[in-house]
Amino acid sequence: MTKRRVKNPVPGGERIFQRIYTRLGCEGRPPHFVVEFHPYTDLTHTIRLREDTAYVRLSDALDDAPHPVVEATAAILLGRLYRREPPKELLQTYREFSYAGGTRRRLLALRQRRARRVEHRPAGTHHDLDELFERLNARYFAGELTKPRLGWSRRVWRSLLGCFDPALQQIVINRQLDREGVPEFVVAYVMYHEMLHVKHPMKFARCRRESHGAEFRRAEKKFVDYQRAMRFLDRFPER
Repeated sequence: MTKRRVKNPVPGGERIFQRIYTRLGCEGRPPHFVVEFHPYTDLTHTIRLREDTAYVRLSDALDDAPHPVVEATAAILLGRLYRREPPKELLQTYREFSYAGGTRRRLLALRQRRARRVEHRPAGTHHDLDELFERLNARYFAGELTKPRLGWSRRVWRSLLGCFDPALQQIVINRQLDREGVPEFVVAYVMYHEMLHVKHPMKFARCRRESHGAEFRRAEKKFVDYQRAMRFLDRFPER
């Protein structure tokens, strides 16, 4: 038996979307809007148009957000759907909310509860992430970096090589790199890049997100095989 999801409608959601639909100058009769909160792990919002009904899912991180923030979210979603430019003041409202310290703390807590943790299996078919971490930690970080959970992605990623998730304290590397034809120094570079994210956490300031600042880029180029790794990855995964 499948457990049915309990619907959590957004109070006044349909009126908000109808009003923003008109404000953006969208043509024709507006669809019927079904607007609900959804338990995403971040500020994900979606809208799908089926015949004369638009189904909207907003991250439940907005469930106590100020009314203008919900309006701004509606403008962003409708702007994408109908190719309209949202008003700059609404975009600014959304940026200020999404980068606010309270919002970031709440999203971190939501992700810690809801996101899927990778299984700690660093040993791949051709490369061992645990061994690479230990060598890189000793050489570039004086052995002081706390080891997060390490693992390979469950599926091949199309564009992402690796990621560090601070909420789950894990580094995941694209399993497409665990191939015989991928040199170890390439995997080591990707691991080193993610280790730098552990040392240099993402910053949120002045309504901007900074994940690869000047200090990060300087440290990245200290990797001994940086240029060779870049040349290989420029052609990856064509090899």
